[in-house]
Amino acid sequence: MSVNLLQTPIEYLKGVGPQRGELLRKELGIHRYEDLLNFYPNRYIDRTRYYQIKELNNNPAEVQIIGKVVHLKTVEFGKGKKRLVAVFTDNTGQLELNWFQGHKWIRDSLKLNTPYVIFGKVTNFNGQYSMAHPEMELYQEHQQSLRSSMQPVYPSTETLTNRGVSNRVINKMMQQVFLETQGLFVETLPQNLLEELKMIPKSAALFNIHFPKSPELLAKAQFRLKFEELFFIQLQLITKNLVRKHKIKGHPFTVVGEHFNNFYKNHLPFELTNAQKKVLKEIRNDMGTNAQMNRLLQGDVGSGKTIVALMAMLIALDNGFQSCLMAPTEILANQHFNGLTELAKGLNINIKLLTGSTKTAERKIIHEELENGSLHIIIGTHALLEDKVQFHNLGLAIIDEQHRFGVEQRSKLWQKNEIPPHILVMTATPIPRTLAMSLYGDLDISVIDELPPGRKPIQTVHRYDSNRLKVWKFIKDEIAKGRQIYIVYPLIQESETMDYKDLMDGYESISRDFPLPHYSISMVHGKMKPADKDAEMKRFAEGKTNIMIATTVIEVGVNVPNASVMIIESAERFGLSQLHQLRGRVGRGAEQSYCILMTSFKLSNDSKIRLETMCKTNDGFEIAEVDLKLRGPGDIMGKQQSGVLNLQIADLVKDKEILLLARHEAMKLLKKDPSMSLPEHQTLRSVYIELTKKKNIWNYIS
Repeated sequence: MSVNLLQTPIEYLKGVGPQRGELLRKELGIHRYEDLLNFYPNRYIDRTRYYQIKELNNNPAEVQIIGKVVHLKTVEFGKGKKRLVAVFTDNTGQLELNWFQGHKWIRDSLKLNTPYVIFGKVTNFNGQYSMAHPEMELYQEHQQSLRSSMQPVYPSTETLTNRGVSNRVINKMMQQVFLETQGLFVETLPQNLLEELKMIPKSAALFNIHFPKSPELLAKAQFRLKFEELFFIQLQLITKNLVRKHKIKGHPFTVVGEHFNNFYKNHLPFELTNAQKKVLKEIRNDMGTNAQMNRLLQGDVGSGKTIVALMAMLIALDNGFQSCLMAPTEILANQHFNGLTELAKGLNINIKLLTGSTKTAERKIIHEELENGSLHIIIGTHALLEDKVQFHNLGLAIIDEQHRFGVEQRSKLWQKNEIPPHILVMTATPIPRTLAMSLYGDLDISVIDELPPGRKPIQTVHRYDSNRLKVWKFIKDEIAKGRQIYIVYPLIQESETMDYKDLMDGYESISRDFPLPHYSISMVHGKMKPADKDAEMKRFAEGKTNIMIATTVIEVGVNVPNASVMIIESAERFGLSQLHQLRGRVGRGAEQSYCILMTSFKLSNDSKIRLETMCKTNDGFEIAEVDLKLRGPGDIMGKQQSGVLNLQIADLVKDKEILLLARHEAMKLLKKDPSMSLPEHQTLRSVYIELTKKKNIWNYIS
């Protein structure tokens, strides 16, 4: 069938026209025949059974009945309100049909004493059955239509419903598309793959997703279409990775020299874990080839990513190249700067920090040193992307928490050099495997999955507000041992005033329970000036105060090994990944650390699952999987990337197995035929080329 027919604008479909066409474009993004075909139902109603009126005992489900309208009248109810009432009968009894709007149109179009099939929910009031706003179809048309026993229900919007584009109307459009195209669609997958996975052909899959002949055929159609969607995404990602390795040249860092070896032998503060060694080896291998490294480094809070980043930078330096580390916030950039400066003291290398707060005079020196090559490592925020920032020879760019940066921002870094730098993306937000494969499938992925030796797992408990006295006693015991405590209050964007009040109320009651001179308290919140915030953080870090009361500003950027207890107030108001990040602020020393989740008794189901998960595991990846189930991919990736996976039928949570299979098959195919040029892959190649032209998912990824 000519593919061009599928490109026909939707208003040319019989029964659509310009006004409906505009509605479909605006509300559902349906521009062409092809978009309508790929607009899949989100559920199905079983319409295999026809009921008789005498069988209608209180049936909560929707039912369909064959019968006739024998009488029609308008009834007044309430003040000036009217409803249209029809008496509908079959040979076993009668029921009332009610309409509260659209009277004129219904009155004009209804045919009395003519067989209809009606469909809807039945209610029983004082022994009288009634159905409001039924779906109605002439029995004769019903028999001729493509309609299947499994009735598809399509996603809709309020505007569509108000403008008369009901589910039945969309169903009719779908029938029309199949009639006009004769249901002949080009096969998109290779024959051997269809045979190997016992998949039904494309035409059969599209027909049975819209008009399933049976639950078994519907399941086959869903599997086929989900697999295809995920398979093409994986083909794209894996190809991108292969192309990058063959085409995009990188600087080969062949030397592991003085700086790296001196640090490894004489300045390493602790023995590296096996996970850190494995990741370093992967990075060294990548940077040693002629291809550009493009690697994602995942490691939980406190797993030691910073030291790996420094050692990668030292390899760049040994090969005569500069490095930069870009973080999304000033707090995080400062933390990296302090951490790296501390690790690198005694190495005689030049490290500087560039953020929005950097003074003009200091900025000038940084710009000069970057250009003449005397500045080896620069750490900063978005300020690094400014045009004024020019490097002598940037060899390695490290991006922290990359999902907070947009695509254009990242590509600006690449353009600072003729040959793009090696890229290492770091994240402390563990990403579930399925999401990593879909969002970062074109990056090579390294994981640091063990904590440095001597770290004890943090013990997490959930306590209700009524247990507060016991919790306070526990804190006093910990302070008596010389430990420090965090108490965190939620920050909810809509109501800064409420958060501030919570924090101030908390501060007052804690000050009463932990009075001077035995105890001293620091406080940090968003309304403070940056200098005051830093001063308070510093007092706590130096051990001058025992308790730090804060809003979530301390989620990142504070490292106090002596702090052993994290109390999270109103923990039910936090998301899972945030709870996990906050918990990671303790447990940084050798002492046993604790995280106490305080809540009221009123908890939603999701809150209970979050709290149970936190108490059960310290594993960030396990937590991320639960988070993905609760929130879905869009929320987890944040605003920058929530539009990335516009999946039309597959679901990353429910279809994990299909995703793994699709990735495996895509890898197998590309290993055998990287350019998809074998005769049996011709169709696949042309579909692939068409898809990559579209501004769809592909262009967003990494």
